[in-house]
Amino acid sequence: MTAPTDTVLGTTERRYSYQAFQILRFAFTVAPIVAGLDKFFHLLVDWDKYLPPIANNLVGGHGHQLMLAVGVIEVIAGIGVFLKPRIFAYIVAVWLLIIILNLLAIPGYFDIALRDFGLLLGALALARLSHIVA
Repeated sequence: MTAPTDTVLGTTERRYSYQAFQILRFAFTVAPIVAGLDKFFHLLVDWDKYLPPIANNLVGGHGHQLMLAVGVIEVIAGIGVFLKPRIFAYIVAVWLLIIILNLLAIPGYFDIALRDFGLLLGALALARLSHIVA
């Protein structure tokens, strides 16, 4: 078996790649915007519980204000993925890595860290696809 070479994708492959790109682009546009906005409204969850005490202490007990700033960053990231997925998909992947490290500092949230690792992989897949179809 020979190693794959850089060839032009056929029509079917381009269509499937484009569909996968659009699905991931939609997900990584909507999810960060919804999560970011919810940092202000707490309709989905009390996001402050995902902030480890050490982080709250580092910001002088202003953990809630930190989470509001996180919400603004997430909204910007979601808009960025919509407008410039080739750049912002990598930014979202790094952001998810930071979130994972944060969650690993809180006992009992390892399952959510694992979920976010899956999201990180999806963001990387979007970034790679954006080089082909965007």
